[in-house]
Amino acid sequence: MTAVLEISDLAIDIRSRRSTVRPVDGISLDIAAGRTLGLVGESGCGKSTTGLAVLGLLPSGGQVVAGSIKIAGQDIVGLKEAEAREVRGRSVGVVFQDPMTALNPTQRIGAQVAEPLLIHGMAKRQTARRRAEEMLARVGLPRPAQQLDRYPHELSGGMRQRVMIATALICEPKLLVADEPTTALDVTTQDQILRLFSELQRDMNMSVLLITHDMGVVAGHTDEVAVMYAGRLAELAPTGPLFANYRHRYTEALLTSIPTLETRRGERLATIQGLPPNLSKPLRACRFAPRCGFAEADCFALDPSWRGTGRHHFGCHHPAKPAGGTATAASIGAAS
Repeated sequence: MTAVLEISDLAIDIRSRRSTVRPVDGISLDIAAGRTLGLVGESGCGKSTTGLAVLGLLPSGGQVVAGSIKIAGQDIVGLKEAEAREVRGRSVGVVFQDPMTALNPTQRIGAQVAEPLLIHGMAKRQTARRRAEEMLARVGLPRPAQQLDRYPHELSGGMRQRVMIATALICEPKLLVADEPTTALDVTTQDQILRLFSELQRDMNMSVLLITHDMGVVAGHTDEVAVMYAGRLAELAPTGPLFANYRHRYTEALLTSIPTLETRRGERLATIQGLPPNLSKPLRACRFAPRCGFAEADCFALDPSWRGTGRHHFGCHHPAKPAGGTATAASIGAAS
């Protein structure tokens, strides 16, 4: 299948007055048309920075220092802002974590949803407003005609997130970057939003980069999973095989630390001890070794090589045995 998103050996530096941090250090991944890749890991692992790079929205001091990012075959690294703006909205849409801060509180809903069409010259004002109403209906917002003239603060959190999705998809982009799209929502609304993503993706044959810290979210709503730790990919595999046959010890630790249907009431949950490494300093060994219960001498001396077969790859000196996983995507997703 043709890849809509191709990331090759991507490295990103963020410079400040005191130091230079490398939150993304040589990652490669791709997403085919109509597929969803879950990018998962703890806070600070570099997953959101990766998403911002795909959008050409790195923060001040941020710069791609190596590698490429191709969307539908076009390398967007190094594009001028005007050129990047042509890609955003038209070829790639984005849904951020908190719709209340992502939406303009002084602008009516209809104007915000229609704006991408006007910016990209895809419709005139009246047509854009009609298309905005149609898209609000498509994402399941009740009484869409009435919502056009309301402000974000007049809507619930779930309704605001539907407005964000409508805005991201109004130009029918090839790729959607969803950065923690359900974190600010209650559990019931989370499920509704994730089901909506799946329906829209199927209808539009759209690729999705789903960024999350929640293994339960990726279990039920992705085709492949990339586990990220300290700026590097720890493991990359189709969703089912990752949960059933995880190999990297960090993946194992993440799965062990979340409840499943078999978890008993009152049972103490497992945790990952310690903190991620300081990414402003050179790292020449396994980045997870200081927190890993299976680490040996070579883990503290050598950077593990990237190995595996087919679509399942990992970088670990002492991986879990194949078929050693007790979790399944179904059990994790149902418990979340």
